[in-house]
Amino acid sequence: MGWIYLLLAGIGEVVGVAGINRVNRKKDWKSYAILMVGFLVSFGFLTLAMESIAMSTAYAVWTGIGTVGSVLLGMLFYGESKEWRRLLFMSMVLAAAVGLKLIS
Repeated sequence: MGWIYLLLAGIGEVVGVAGINRVNRKKDWKSYAILMVGFLVSFGFLTLAMESIAMSTAYAVWTGIGTVGSVLLGMLFYGESKEWRRLLFMSMVLAAAVGLKLIS
C-alpha cells in the first residue's frame, strides 16, 4: 500500500506544481486552491507512504515522480520543448526510481 500512497503523493505534487504555474499566469482563488490542495494531498500521502517505505527511498521516488510528471505536464500542456535529450534525462530519473524500488 505504501507504493500506491507514494504514487498518489507524486501525482499530488504534479498538481501542486501545475497550481504554481497557474498562479504565475493568473492570480485567482482557483489557482491558489489547486496549488494548496495539490501539495496538501502530496504531503499527506507522502507521510502515509513513509510509514512503510524508508524515508530516503520514499523521498527520492516522490521527487522523481514530481520531476518527471512536471516535465510531461510542461511538454503536453504548456508547449515546452520535447527535445530528445530532455526525454533521455527524464528516462534516467525514471530508471533511478525503478532501481530504488527494486533494491528496497
